[in-house]
Amino acid sequence: MLSRRIALLLSTTMLAFSVGMVRAQPQAPDELIKQVSTDVLETLKADKSVKSGDLQKIIALVDEKVMPHVNFQRMTASAVGRFWRQATPEQKHRLQDEFKVLLVRTYSGALVQVKDQTVQLKPMRSRPDDKEVVVKTEVRGQGDPIQLDYRLEKAGDGWRIYDVNVLGIWLVENYRNSFAQEIGANGIDGLISKLAERNKSNRS
Repeated sequence: MLSRRIALLLSTTMLAFSVGMVRAQPQAPDELIKQVSTDVLETLKADKSVKSGDLQKIIALVDEKVMPHVNFQRMTASAVGRFWRQATPEQKHRLQDEFKVLLVRTYSGALVQVKDQTVQLKPMRSRPDDKEVVVKTEVRGQGDPIQLDYRLEKAGDGWRIYDVNVLGIWLVENYRNSFAQEIGANGIDGLISKLAERNKSNRS
């Protein structure tokens, strides 16, 4: 469903962007998300290039502003699962590169669909000394609200996103299943080749 895809990728993008913002004092993750999500939504809706579907500009924006603020090594290692320990340093580097390209283009493709969606945060249950938290939100627009959960980790004086849940499906876990099948059939190099092939197809 298009609305579900938009919800997943837009909200992941907004959260990843929010945790990378420079700030004088640390904020609670839910407060930070609420503040920045509104700003990002307004910017996306007002950007003429985004509205006209300038995918290359959106890709550059996501790559520059969003991805540096995600714990991407943790995301990739979790998606690869137990096979990550078997990978060579070169294979780990290539896996991260190809996985990043896949997600950046997927996020960017969803951003061109942004219309009137809004994000509503739910009460968060956590302690001040927690190093990892789950932030729950709903994306609201046309159709039924879509529930989204986010896993964030404390990184220095800020927070970084490392997984997202849409309607009961965790992004990393979902990739882990398909990655395990590919590695089981064709090895780690086979997965790298598969990702590279998919990314090449997306570019064309």
